[in-house]
Amino acid sequence: MECFTREQVQKAVESKDYRWFEGGDYNLNIVGIRNSDTQGKVTNKFDDCVTVSYSVNGEKMFHCFGATTDPGSHWERNLMNKDGVAILVPGQYRGSHIIGLHQGKYEALRQKSPLKVYRDKNKDGVYDFTEESIKEGIYGINIHRATSREGGKSTQIDRWSAGCQVIAANSDFKLFMELTNKSAKLYGNSFTYTLIESKNIV
Repeated sequence: MECFTREQVQKAVESKDYRWFEGGDYNLNIVGIRNSDTQGKVTNKFDDCVTVSYSVNGEKMFHCFGATTDPGSHWERNLMNKDGVAILVPGQYRGSHIIGLHQGKYEALRQKSPLKVYRDKNKDGVYDFTEESIKEGIYGINIHRATSREGGKSTQIDRWSAGCQVIAANSDFKLFMELTNKSAKLYGNSFTYTLIESKNIV
């Protein structure tokens, strides 16, 4: 999926009456963008993005990282939960994440408050975004990396996501965590995550 500009992302977020953070350096807007062109098909590819917008000394900064906001084909077929695989529902989740260990292994953003997910259990290769399937709770919907290989970048999701938001390139994730750590020192260890769809962007 092509990447968008900071201005496009901000406009889309504000058009939904979500909060856009602008006060102070490293006040991060972490916004995931789900690729609407796939029409819910399980592509097993990193065809979404996670963006970070912020300012430093009055200069507007923006990063767009190749990512997935959907689970991979492995967990879509091999369910970890009897209700089905988790797919995060688009929305703004205020103070939803903190810096902590992903699976007890390395620093990432961990889910700390309830999030809404669609549950899809029919294993038909298409994500089901149905209102009646929505559940809300703590499901370990973290924001983490795929490969641990220095300079590496994953192209297939496979087991990397069972519902987490996963950044494909190791170097992108390193930068992401540098930014979150700088932000945490200024504003505390609490982060808002916003998920929108590419069709929301003009």
